[in-house]
Amino acid sequence: MAELVIAPSILSADFAHLADELASVSSAEWVHVDVMDGHFVPNLTIGPPVVEAVHRSTDAFIDVHLMIDPVDPYLNAFAAAGADLLSVHVEACTHLDRTLSAIRDLGVQAGVVLNPATPAATVQHVLHRVDLILVMSVNPGFGGQSYIPEVEPKVTELRTMIGDRPIRLEIDGGISVRTAAAAVRAGADTLVAGSAVFGQADRAAAIAALRAAARSA
Repeated sequence: MAELVIAPSILSADFAHLADELASVSSAEWVHVDVMDGHFVPNLTIGPPVVEAVHRSTDAFIDVHLMIDPVDPYLNAFAAAGADLLSVHVEACTHLDRTLSAIRDLGVQAGVVLNPATPAATVQHVLHRVDLILVMSVNPGFGGQSYIPEVEPKVTELRTMIGDRPIRLEIDGGISVRTAAAAVRAGADTLVAGSAVFGQADRAAAIAALRAAARSA
């Protein structure tokens, strides 16, 4: 399995002090950016200008999770803003293979996302197109939700499906020091955490605690 990555989600950050917030999580390998459209998910967050601001404010890998439908018209704008990886939902893509190919053509990594009730089999035929599979362990739309442990068998199924391919397996939703080990035992190697990091006074300590909890698995 790939080296563990912690990806703090700026959904839980203070946007009035975004550069300082990003500096406070500099010990993490990635930064996760949740983009919501108020249509595909019941919340409205940010667009390419904020991704561009993140790009200017951090050297971390920028992991952009697009919870929008339609998604194809916006791929170029988010890639141009500085995303290193764009992840799209199976449920939002009429032509998933085409969308993932378009992301790769923009020179960024491609990810595919599955909601809690979406089966692993939906990505079986696009594994050759992806650099990452993201499993939602909450229903997307809001931060601070409780982890859904019933997704763990799906994570394990995806880990088997991935085999020795260079595809990261990410999990997002309710990840904390209490749930990180279970997620890693199931097969995840990339952990998205929002309030478990940005909700703590000492972000470096919070990231270290998450990493230790995950490695205990």
